[in-house]
This record gives sequence, structure tokens and C-alpha cells, in this order.
Amino acid sequence: MKRQRMHWENPETLAGQRLMLGFEGTRFNRDVEEIIDRFKAGGIILFRQNIESPDQVARLCSQAREFAASLGLPPLFIAVDQEGGTVARLRAPFTEFPGNPFIRTEQEAEQFARITAQELKGAGINMNLAPVMDVAPKGLDSIMKDRAFPGDAQRVSLLGCRVIKTLQENGIMAVAKHFPGIGRTIKDSHHFLPVLDIDPETLEEADIIPFAAAKKAGVSGIMLSHISYPRLDDQWQASLSPVIAGEMVRKGLGYSGLTLTDDLDMKAISHDMETCVHQILRAGIDLALICHQGPNMEIAFNEMVRLLETDEKLYSAGRESLDRIMAAKKKYLSELF
Repeated sequence: MKRQRMHWENPETLAGQRLMLGFEGTRFNRDVEEIIDRFKAGGIILFRQNIESPDQVARLCSQAREFAASLGLPPLFIAVDQEGGTVARLRAPFTEFPGNPFIRTEQEAEQFARITAQELKGAGINMNLAPVMDVAPKGLDSIMKDRAFPGDAQRVSLLGCRVIKTLQENGIMAVAKHFPGIGRTIKDSHHFLPVLDIDPETLEEADIIPFAAAKKAGVSGIMLSHISYPRLDDQWQASLSPVIAGEMVRKGLGYSGLTLTDDLDMKAISHDMETCVHQILRAGIDLALICHQGPNMEIAFNEMVRLLETDEKLYSAGRESLDRIMAAKKKYLSELF
């Protein structure tokens, strides 16, 4: 299908490309159409509720891609959380792995990532919101104990970077999560706002090491946690923080790839959506995830458009964000341009 030309830098498309949205159902339906047409979404995210079989999900992804192309929009990111173990959206007949805690060697990490990449690509998915690069300290009832690689920061770096490189060598964008590390927390941000009152030096010497390694490995994206780190930013949690997303990721790590929020529908987010959008734009975060159908999608889109139309500084930063988004799409989705 020949792609129509379009001014991708108008505020509507500039806003929409910053959104990754979820939906209900297993078929290409009116909700998916609205996400792509009305909100100009840069990507969609799939959950168990969207997946029945390899053929079904491949058809769904294909129809979504074709619809975006028919509107002259950039190709879609199509993402899923496929960590293995407790967080795996694709179940049998897709290959089921026991998860990161059971990966002990680089060879096992490579096998997981190679098979997963092949199956994701066959299903039409191009981004894996994995691997978890959090370090779960021994002796702590970490919320990530069932999802983290075993061992210290160096071991997590070694195994995680093998997953990143193998996924990306096989055409699947990898996303390291959850910066700057949530392995020390015991509360679940799906239900609470965890507070990690820890000094920056301890984070630098342990928790951030795997993310620095992921950056060196060329990871496509880094996902920010919903955790509050009051000694880093005493006002905003990581996913809304210009200090953490801007100063620490962009300048501290020297990272120039994609940054993503975790799901903004989680209970850890107590702010209204307009405030979230303002902070995301201020922080220069590239992709805002809203994973559940509802009014937050329209609120986020409308507020993002309004801010881009009225704030020259945010519009300029939005252009830079679009450049990063388009660079990733051209690298991994080049056949769709």
C-alpha cells in the first residue's frame, strides 16, 4: 500500500505519536480505529484480553498497520509485555518460559530472547516491553523477586543485555524497565504509590548499573517507574519527573533512545491526566502508556494538543521527541515506510 504524504509535525500527529494505547477485544474494531484515526496513536499495546491464537493476533496487527498506512500515519509500534514467567501475555501455543529468575546463563538468556523474538515477529509485534533490569536484593521481599534476573547488578546487566541484543538482532525493539530501579520496593505500583527513600549514591552504585549497561547495549527504550524517590525528586515520581527522566536518563546516562512511562492507569498515579501530560511533556518523555480503554485517552490527547499549540518550548521539545520516535520506527519498521 502506497503511504500518503502527511505533515507529521502538526500538533495532532505530534501529540498522537507520543501515545501508546490499549483496547478491548481480539479483533480489529471501532476502538482500534479510534485509537489510530482520532488519536493518531504512535503505538498500541496488547494484553492477554487481545490474544487468542498466533493467527488471530497476526491478523489483528496486520489490519491495524494497514489502517494506519491508509491514513498516511507513521507505522505503529505494536508492543507487548513478554518477559516470560509471571508476566507473559502470549501463552501456549506460543513458547512459555519460566521467567527471568530461572535464567542463569547467557546461553539461556539468548535462547529465551531468540525464540521470543521469532514468535513476536511472526505475530506482527515489533516491541517487547522487556527485559526487567531491576535488581532484587537478597533477603528483601522485593516486589520484583518473581520477575528479576538472579544476582547482583553486574549479573543482571550481563543477562539483561544478552536479552536486549538478541531481541534487537532479531528485529524486536527491547525496553529496559523500570528506571531508576524498583527492586528495593515491596509495594506494587499497580495498587499503591511506593516510596523509596534511598540516597542517590546507593542507586548509582547498584540499581542504575543495569540501565547504564542497557544504554551501552543500544536498548531501544527505557521505561520509567511509577515509584517516588524523594531524595531524587521530592515532588514528582519517576514517570513524571523532569529530574529523573531528563537529568538522570538523558544527561546522566547519556541516553538518546526512547523513554516511556509505565501505564498511567495504575493506582500509583494519583494526579489527574492533564497534570500527568504536562509533566510528561516537561520531562521530555517520548511515549505515554494508557493501557485501558476509557476517558483518559481523550483527555491526554486533547491536553497534549493544547499544550503543543500554546507552548513554544514544549512544541520544540516535542519535535525532538518525534525525531527519536521516527528514528526507532525507521530502524525497526523500515519496510513499512
